[in-house]
Amino acid sequence: MASTAPRPRGLAADALALPNLLTMGRIVAIPLVLWLLDRATPEDCVYAALVYGGAAITDLLDGILARRMGIVSVLGKFLDPLADKLLVMATLVWLVSMGRIPAWAVVLLLTRELSITGLRSIAVTEGIIIAAGDSGKSKTAFQMVGILCLIIGYPYQIGFFPFDFGVVDLVVAGRALVYISLGFSLVSAASYIYGFSEALRAKGRA
Repeated sequence: MASTAPRPRGLAADALALPNLLTMGRIVAIPLVLWLLDRATPEDCVYAALVYGGAAITDLLDGILARRMGIVSVLGKFLDPLADKLLVMATLVWLVSMGRIPAWAVVLLLTRELSITGLRSIAVTEGIIIAAGDSGKSKTAFQMVGILCLIIGYPYQIGFFPFDFGVVDLVVAGRALVYISLGFSLVSAASYIYGFSEALRAKGRA
């Protein structure tokens, strides 16, 4: 039976691999999202949300494709988390300047992301793998929907037959969802720190 184990690739081949092209497309989409937001019309904000949503979907696709194609990519391991954080943080910082999200929330999110990224890097050097928990996944889901609401950023009539929720201010809804994601972020950060300390303790005993 042929082996299905991921095969190492050179850097040039990595750059042209479809999963990595999708990841790089996520980075390329950032200026377009910010440009549309800067125009700030209701139509442009909807277009910005569509571009942001499409870029976020590629985060799922590149991982699925990489597994199905059996590709282990050094470039992908570097670019994938970088593209995610650049897309989220660049958009949130821009939304602060538009008055749609308070700066303190973005500072907390940035601090959490940078701290956990640093912790995971240290864990790798120690041979420790810290898996993402359920709180981290919940954080990502609430954050993505919240940012989409903030990007659209205008009141809209929300409803579908037979339910009618009336006019909903998507900035208010988006802030609430981002605040919820911030709570999950702090819980997942505590989980990462606890998991890292326990793994170090177990390694020391071994």
